[in-house]
Amino acid sequence: MEECSEYRCWEELLPDALGLIFRNLSLQEMLTVVPRVCKSWSRVVAGPYCWQEIDIQEWSQQHSKPDQLIRMVHTLIARSGGSFRRISLYGLPNDSLFTFIADHARSLKTLELPRSGISDCIVEDVAQRLSNVTFLDVSSCTKIGARALEAFGKNCKSLVGLRRVMHPIDVAGKLCQHDEARAIACSMPKLRHLEIGYMLIATKAVVEIASQCHDLKFLDLRGCWGVDNKFLQDNYPGLQVLGPCVDDCYENSFWEECSDDSDDGSIYSWEFMDDDYYAIGSDDEGIWDDGQGLEGLEVRFYGGVGEGYAGFDWPPSP
Repeated sequence: MEECSEYRCWEELLPDALGLIFRNLSLQEMLTVVPRVCKSWSRVVAGPYCWQEIDIQEWSQQHSKPDQLIRMVHTLIARSGGSFRRISLYGLPNDSLFTFIADHARSLKTLELPRSGISDCIVEDVAQRLSNVTFLDVSSCTKIGARALEAFGKNCKSLVGLRRVMHPIDVAGKLCQHDEARAIACSMPKLRHLEIGYMLIATKAVVEIASQCHDLKFLDLRGCWGVDNKFLQDNYPGLQVLGPCVDDCYENSFWEECSDDSDDGSIYSWEFMDDDYYAIGSDDEGIWDDGQGLEGLEVRFYGGVGEGYAGFDWPPSP
């Protein structure tokens, strides 16, 4: 009887299984190492299996060229086949790229765009295309206000998580942001998790949110110095409130997001993902030269402050 082989060839794995494995790798490895191993792996990483979650926040924080960010987003969304469920990037440069994301957001659940240049007008125009979003991060997006938050709330009916954390510099010169708090209260009734650190609001505005959002379980008010925490604890005992005063909270949270030395991406982590897994692919051998390559796209990955301008060293072909 012929003996069964003890080992199986990696390329015999189903593409969706390989995609699940590759998604545990870094962006650097996904784009520059995996495609060089073999044609089978290159096809998988060039298809939708690896790009259900597009997380380029660390890369975009360290990449200052808007045209490079735009090309990266276009490339990865194209590879996802429009089936991406999460996109996370820092400093989205303009309204047109936001529109592009919205145009392909049929499966999008988690949208994280801290410190982006989107405007109230464009949010009002395209928010209806983001109807499946359940978690939204628009921290330090200084060009939007109550109008955009209201548009998100009215169109994202299943929104359960919002992060609208500000930097003290972002709100310098403003009198208050009570209109934003009112927009949250009136348009996002299903919120369970809300982070509004360093917003210029008073106790009355927070009470309006807590009274309208009956499912709210966690409220981050760090840096909201005008809020009476004792009043909230006495009147909303079931609500977990963080802040306004927390020892070293600023250094241990928001500043880490701004620091070049921080390796912790947990400040932008969130899990509201469905169990469903979208698998749309092709066995076309032409994907080896898929036309969505990164030629001309400066894919640099940084290991630290001292290596800030060092390019990635390509490994030798196996």
